[in-house]
Amino acid sequence: MDAPLSTPCNIQICEVTCDSFRIVWDMTPEDTARATHFFIDLSRKESRDPNRFKHRDVPTKLVAKAVPLPMAVRGHWFLSPRTEYCVAVQTAVRQPDGEYLVSEWSQVVEFCTGDYAMEHLQQLLDKAKGSAGRLLKFSVFYRNQHPDYFDYVRSECGGLMRPALKDCSGSHGSPINGKLQGVFFSCNTEFDTGLPPKDSPYGPLRFQIPAGHLLNPNISLYFADFYCMYTAYHYVVLVLAPVGSEGDTFCRTRLPMLDLASNPFLTYTDPQRPGEEPLYCHASDVILEVLFTEPVHLDQGSVEQISGHHQLKSLTTANAKKDPSCKVCNISVGR
Repeated sequence: MDAPLSTPCNIQICEVTCDSFRIVWDMTPEDTARATHFFIDLSRKESRDPNRFKHRDVPTKLVAKAVPLPMAVRGHWFLSPRTEYCVAVQTAVRQPDGEYLVSEWSQVVEFCTGDYAMEHLQQLLDKAKGSAGRLLKFSVFYRNQHPDYFDYVRSECGGLMRPALKDCSGSHGSPINGKLQGVFFSCNTEFDTGLPPKDSPYGPLRFQIPAGHLLNPNISLYFADFYCMYTAYHYVVLVLAPVGSEGDTFCRTRLPMLDLASNPFLTYTDPQRPGEEPLYCHASDVILEVLFTEPVHLDQGSVEQISGHHQLKSLTTANAKKDPSCKVCNISVGR
């Protein structure tokens, strides 16, 4: 009768990405020589706010032929970015009759997957380019809020709209979610008027600022996300950060940088002749969400009541979850 296999111990997780990791553990030399298969029991750690779009109801058990450790585990069909998992391992020897002699399960260890890497964001960027549409001229960035917000900015912040931490809306793996601070602006215009839309889901008061205050040659432009919320239209998240700023430093190693003068989403073109104004353009077929990483003073623009008669609250993207089934805006890594 074969001797029992020892229980794997000292489990270690390394080289963690948004949809892969490597795992290694200690085995006796005898077990290393005998083992023909490894069993991996991987499950999402229980959470008060689980990502409901992934497999959270049953563990994922993987069977692999024994290989030299550390062993790579990868697969976007069961791993999500920025998600806590529990993992245990079991070693096995396949018998001549097809049955397995197995060890006891190891101790359970926990780990958390990472953000999208630059290569994943490049894939997302390539998809977004296909949905951008033609470029339209615009002249102002704008930000809608409720009166209480602007009252607070004036009375408590000296008129400065201070950066706030980006929420977790959009792609779960975007590196800016919960990590980068900024002030969100829009710049989309209506086809017929070339002006900002009359309605907004964010509030009846609109702060408008000349485009050149936020978009100019001293600004770095980055692509951060592409997503939808079970709708036909899509959102592109861009970051504007003054060159050399803390926000610029954060984005430079994490997000694809875009050429200010030549990209499909948001462009700045220098004046062609003396006395001319710069040209600012935005993509026509996606909704741009522009995160500016520095404070913005109300004195740089104006606050006015919008003329729309209703607020489209269903269109707000605050903490909105991305549609994981959309073939337009999903890539082949965890959502």
